[in-house]
Amino acid sequence: MSRSERKSDHIRLALETGQQRKTGLDDIRFVHQSIPESSLNSINLKTEIGGLVLSSPIFINAMTGGGGEKTLEINRSLAQVAKETDIAIAVGSQMSALRNQEERRTFEVVREEYPTGIVFANLGSEATVDQAKAAVDMVQANALQIHLNVVQELAMPEGDRDFRGMLLRIERIINELNVPIIVKETGFGMGKETIEKLFSIGVSAVDVGGFGGTNFAAIENQRRLNKLSFFEDWGIPTAVSIAEARYMSPTYPIIASGGIQTSLEVVKGIALGANAVALAGYILRVLTDQGPEVLIEEINNIKQELTIIMTALGAETVKELHHTPLIISGATWHWLTQRGIDTKQYSIRKK
Repeated sequence: MSRSERKSDHIRLALETGQQRKTGLDDIRFVHQSIPESSLNSINLKTEIGGLVLSSPIFINAMTGGGGEKTLEINRSLAQVAKETDIAIAVGSQMSALRNQEERRTFEVVREEYPTGIVFANLGSEATVDQAKAAVDMVQANALQIHLNVVQELAMPEGDRDFRGMLLRIERIINELNVPIIVKETGFGMGKETIEKLFSIGVSAVDVGGFGGTNFAAIENQRRLNKLSFFEDWGIPTAVSIAEARYMSPTYPIIASGGIQTSLEVVKGIALGANAVALAGYILRVLTDQGPEVLIEEINNIKQELTIIMTALGAETVKELHHTPLIISGATWHWLTQRGIDTKQYSIRKK
């Protein structure tokens, strides 16, 4: 199977398998503020990631590209939606375009449609410095995402099997490129050990890519004869990953992703410590089922609902949300407690 055919397969199977909705965010509840001292008109959704100022904490995360006409049209529509709603957008892995020049247009269309927007390039951790520079140039990117997908590669019939030297390659890219470098997981979450290593080499931000959204192990299992079923329940839930990331550093930018779909989940992700929240699977589903106009309306609704929820919490900025008291219960509380993270710190916060 060609890389292009595999990309198309991934889109089809992502839509078929859907999202697991096991993010752990249901274990998070806010402490109601009867006197919030806030105003709907005073809410400011701007946030900062690696020196880039985003007009909204939500953005469209990496999905596709390199799969011929189908992925070209998906990326065209996503770019148009991002432009209309004034949010950032990341492209899917560009390795296919670096190996096959005919696939470049499936990525270049994003910058063509969104000439003044914030666009993230994307490559895997196997990338060289020269490939990273080429990927950034291809879409005139404002930042580069480097994705980690060990479990997906192991489950993929034709996937990589050698993951030595990942951290060193990422560090070389950080040292040689002049754009922010964001390292992201692809649906299996990041624990504090991984995050500590990434912060130590100077990444600009981490995208925790938690368990609970699109399950790439399940997708790859649909493509292999002998299923690795143990990987389908493998990973760190999104809520846990955000908390572990923030535990490791009070200052590094953190992006929450992994099965997040609603405005309330976005606010919960930010309150746990994220600076921004990326949506992918849900965006793809709405786009595919209902079209770009409905997706534009949905994103604008989410942004409006963010301002309403923030007003109720008395948090007028993303930074103020980081001080909003909340209660962690259930499996998320158990996991964090076992990992040595005192969840009481969240419940006794003061703005």
